[in-house]
Amino acid sequence: MLKQHPSFRCSSSITTTNSTPSYNSLVSETVRLLGPPTKFEASKLKVVLLEDPINRYASILPRTYILSHCDLTANLTLAVSNVIKLEQLRGWYEKDDVVAEWKKVKNEMCLHVHCFVSGPNSFLDLAAEFRYHIFSKEMPLVLKAIQCGDSVLFHDNPELLDSTVRVYFHSSSKKYNRMECWGPLKDAMEGKRADQLQGLINRDRPPEKWRSPMSIFQALFAFLL
Repeated sequence: MLKQHPSFRCSSSITTTNSTPSYNSLVSETVRLLGPPTKFEASKLKVVLLEDPINRYASILPRTYILSHCDLTANLTLAVSNVIKLEQLRGWYEKDDVVAEWKKVKNEMCLHVHCFVSGPNSFLDLAAEFRYHIFSKEMPLVLKAIQCGDSVLFHDNPELLDSTVRVYFHSSSKKYNRMECWGPLKDAMEGKRADQLQGLINRDRPPEKWRSPMSIFQALFAFLL
């Protein structure tokens, strides 16, 4: 079990590690030269609701998100739904879409964010470190897009801003197949990352808590097998 940070809780059935990835200096410098994290602009966000409007804000659970972006225009598209179908995850696997879902862990709400770092393709594995850096750098943008795109939910449930953010980096490489706790959402979306509690995701089987057919984690896990 992961150790608990004094300011928030984070526990999961994954193998823990106290070490952080040893970064390639060339990759780190390349990411730095790309500039600071992208500033979120609400005008560039398009929200698509994939659920019955009557039940749109009836409940927090289940609630899922797929965030995609256009490299040419920097526009973002946030799809909000109750359930994500497997075919909708193609963009997560083939492009740079980010998938997120609300989960209740030990009676506390958590936002689980999933990023695809690398798969069985050897070329993608070479780029794993670069993609890990990019996803980490742009995570505040992702979280702000979710908060803005689902603003009614946050207005009705302001306590969600205190929920813990868990970021899952999915990779065929053990080094980058990891989970990181980013602390409360209100801090993580501003780039104020808490001391990370890190662990390696066990690819032999998904954690017990996520074995239900409704789990995004299980669906994403299937793509990496």
